[in-house]
Amino acid sequence: MKPKEEPVPSSQSEVYMTEMVLPSHTNSLDSIFGGVIMSWIDIAAAISAQRHSSKPCVTASIDSLSFVAPVYKGWVVNLKACVNYTGRTSMEVGVRVEAENSITKEVFHTASAYLTFVALGKDGKPVPVPPVFPDSPEQKRRYEEGKKRREVRLRHRNIQAGN
Repeated sequence: MKPKEEPVPSSQSEVYMTEMVLPSHTNSLDSIFGGVIMSWIDIAAAISAQRHSSKPCVTASIDSLSFVAPVYKGWVVNLKACVNYTGRTSMEVGVRVEAENSITKEVFHTASAYLTFVALGKDGKPVPVPPVFPDSPEQKRRYEEGKKRREVRLRHRNIQAGN
């Protein structure tokens, strides 16, 4: 039996990603397409999961994605991602998206999401990931909330499976 992996500090999985909203990202209202933000969220979360697990990772689900405010052409989008909680082979990654109007210096919370990633071995099958060690009061709160969300996801999955 393989020895249990040492916990990884949550700070090791933090990702800060910045993008500029270009005309190709926008709709007829000059605001960004939601799908563009979704793509950026998925990329930031994937990097976070891979940093945590040191393995290739794939998106298993997007649990919750809430758009809070629009983002307009020319604005800057800042994404922060971090592993909140881990199961045996899966990781919950939280992503917060803020938009910055570089002219007025205003910053807006624009979206939040929770994604589940699974680490893969060389054979493409799920492999165990190290537990996360919450290394700040904020991360401890996110860990406990992530644990509760995982329980809800598992209950939901069992209901869908007819169990």
